[in-house]
Amino acid sequence: MPQIAIRTEFPRKTREIENVWIPMPDGTRLAARIWLPEDAEENPVPAILEYLPYRKRDGTVERDALTHPYFAGHGYAGVRVDMRGTGDSEGICLGEYLLQEQDDALTVIEWLAAQHWCSGKVGMIGISWGGFNGLQIAARQPEALGAVITLCSTDDRYADDIHFMGGAVLTDKLAWGATAFAIANTPPDPAIVGERWRDMWIDRLENNGLWMVDWFRHQRRDEFWRHGSICEDYDAVKVPVYAVGGYADGYTNPIFRMMQNLTCPRKALVGPWAHKYPHFATPAPRIGFLQECLRWWDQHLKGLDTGIMDEPMVRTWIQEPAAPSTVATERPGRWVSAPNWPTPGSRVSSWHVNPAGLSQEAAPANPITLACPETAGMAAQTWCIYGVDADGPMDQNLESGRMRFFDTPPLEQDMQIMGFPILHTSVASDADQANLAAVLSMVAPDGKATLISFGVLNLTHRDGHAEPKPLPIGQSVPAQLQLNVIGQRVPAGYRLRLQLSQSYWPLIWPSPRRVQLTLTETRLDLPLLAEEAGPDLPAFARPEGAAPLQTEEIEAGHSSRTHCIDCTTGAETHTRSSDTGRLRHVHTGIEVHYENEDSFTIHPDHPNSASGTCRWAKHYRRGDWIAELDTSVTVRALPDAWHITATLEARDADGIVVTREWDETIQRDLV
Repeated sequence: MPQIAIRTEFPRKTREIENVWIPMPDGTRLAARIWLPEDAEENPVPAILEYLPYRKRDGTVERDALTHPYFAGHGYAGVRVDMRGTGDSEGICLGEYLLQEQDDALTVIEWLAAQHWCSGKVGMIGISWGGFNGLQIAARQPEALGAVITLCSTDDRYADDIHFMGGAVLTDKLAWGATAFAIANTPPDPAIVGERWRDMWIDRLENNGLWMVDWFRHQRRDEFWRHGSICEDYDAVKVPVYAVGGYADGYTNPIFRMMQNLTCPRKALVGPWAHKYPHFATPAPRIGFLQECLRWWDQHLKGLDTGIMDEPMVRTWIQEPAAPSTVATERPGRWVSAPNWPTPGSRVSSWHVNPAGLSQEAAPANPITLACPETAGMAAQTWCIYGVDADGPMDQNLESGRMRFFDTPPLEQDMQIMGFPILHTSVASDADQANLAAVLSMVAPDGKATLISFGVLNLTHRDGHAEPKPLPIGQSVPAQLQLNVIGQRVPAGYRLRLQLSQSYWPLIWPSPRRVQLTLTETRLDLPLLAEEAGPDLPAFARPEGAAPLQTEEIEAGHSSRTHCIDCTTGAETHTRSSDTGRLRHVHTGIEVHYENEDSFTIHPDHPNSASGTCRWAKHYRRGDWIAELDTSVTVRALPDAWHITATLEARDADGIVVTREWDETIQRDLV
């Protein structure tokens, strides 16, 4: 796997402003770190804004060190801003993607454009949260914003985010909710804010809250989720958008949707990557992503013709077969390009599902019954793979006896899948709410089964997410389940496998009650790579970056993923844990140490036994200064309600600063 080539010499010499305060209209100040050319006062440059709640001082410093000085060395100002109520910024933060967050960003952009060292043009770049708000702020149309690079983000906060998948509730709602809970309650650095750091911290601890409670209260696609979803008005985004992601990530579907629906100048780049920037992501190949960014910025912020807009709209990686791996570091394949999306000339390969397997010939409508254990899905990946821990899918043969399998005969010729597989069926249920999970895998001649794509559908959402409808018990209704977009070559001699279940734990929360489904007239449509899809463009440059962050390892870290069966009770527990170890950041002297454990338990016969507990411990230290935070959040899926409990304890060198507890019961709404 190619490593990042470290650049220390650039066209322009740079300097860093460790912290600058950007004033908001209400008097609150946001903390910014800025890298820019030394001569920017005489030769102003465009600014590249990354706007996040993840602590510029110590949370994102590793990737910031690689990225923003690199932009500065090529004639830009790299700007990293902590959002209100996070990191070193003042105020409080009450949730994700709020109007206040957008309003503050508009002020930041206006402030940047007015600086003597700025040319008046601003671009936004970000991954995940920063990718979300780049799109959202583009839709607000600030005058100085000239272009956006959005990675691993979404145009629809309900359809594709950590909260729901196909209207089913993801367990990531808990896992990410607990993570955000911990991040939002960490302290500012006294080296930046001075002696008031403790008062600022207490303000956060007492007011930032447990955002996850709101997420569970809104179970339909209502105004809560429509806010911040640019799909509500694609035409509001006027500036050029470069959408980037990877097939191992949870946010790849929106990239293709945006290519189809945005009306602004736009491009898509999709590799095999997990939830990381492509110059250091896994699975490889890594690419010279920062050079690609410069082509985009030069074109749209400096008015230089780099040729990037003359290239096809979509560039994507067609993956070659690979053995199952929870920690895949490389995925062989090849780049292809397409002038737009959907690609003209694409075809569909249809496979009919019957008890004997998958056949391209329609068979008698023999019904298929699904009454799988609640533990079906134990070999799944996490909804969003980060490529750091063992969060990828396992050999799908482990689902034998848990999910129903339907195989094709060995393929007589290669199949190149490119797009969204879709399952069409008619389904009857013995309960008024039920989920349907579908997994597509490829089975190698040696018998190993590698997951290609998957999807889930809350069947009460079969006609939309805004107004779900109870299932008519015992009556067959049509349903269509879209699996995740994928680019994959399946060689001759391999078999395709469709796995079906009415449960998929621990990826989604189970139905309120045990469910049996009966499927008829079931067909799987596989989109094929269009013959008109173009060959690869010139190869990407080698991955580069500025000098990496200098750290000292005090204690080594570790991570694990386990699945345990209690042989007495029959309950099964899936646990993911990580410990970053203790690191000292040389440039600030701060020591950081994070510990996390996510544990999900269910009995194979009892959906109401489902519970998850996610814990975080965060430790900060420099000399005599100590700040520590312990959080724990638990969700139980009761027959008619979600029961959420949480605790928080914050400590400094003198002992406990704040303790808080939450206990909430929220009625389930057809989920």
